[in-house]
Amino acid sequence: MRPIGESAGRGVTQATFHALPVDRSPVRRYSVYVPPALYDVPYVPTQDHVVTAMLRLAGVGPDDVVHDLGCGDGRIVIAAAREFGATGVGIDIDPVRIGEAIANSHRAGVSGLVRFRQASFFDADIRDATVVTLYLLPEVNMRLRPKLLADLKPGTRVVSHNYDMGDWKPSQTITLKVPEEHMIYYWVVPPKTGSR
Repeated sequence: MRPIGESAGRGVTQATFHALPVDRSPVRRYSVYVPPALYDVPYVPTQDHVVTAMLRLAGVGPDDVVHDLGCGDGRIVIAAAREFGATGVGIDIDPVRIGEAIANSHRAGVSGLVRFRQASFFDADIRDATVVTLYLLPEVNMRLRPKLLADLKPGTRVVSHNYDMGDWKPSQTITLKVPEEHMIYYWVVPPKTGSR
């Protein structure tokens, strides 16, 4: 730094700045960094009347074990326990949602019938499920489909809110029109290839 206005006796100093190098590549210069998505599926709660319709379509009862993959705040397995007497397992990768789900199960008085696990549903053990519920995205359903067909016992029911599974045709589809349109898809896991 050198003094400014020394001749005037002000004693003010001036800083010298050096420009940083600029990347002039048109690709880099105009690109914007987009961080990777934290989770495969955004959290969008299923409305209560849709939850009830999903569980009714699957014929959920006291002998069922309902697994909700991407359970969010736990509302589907909680409703399965409270309204239909089933037991349930909620799986979600987001620890905040799992905390909410546990608190909600205590408030609903069904904490003895349901449990929640923070995990990726792609890695979760779902073999004891008799019903699996989903509200994911089409591409996630397609990635999950091989796991469902491999891990679930024949006869296990699968219900999805709004999104199908490509060429795995549902056994039944229903449409709810109030207050807006919702599609519910229902499948039954077929016998394993080569089994009788």
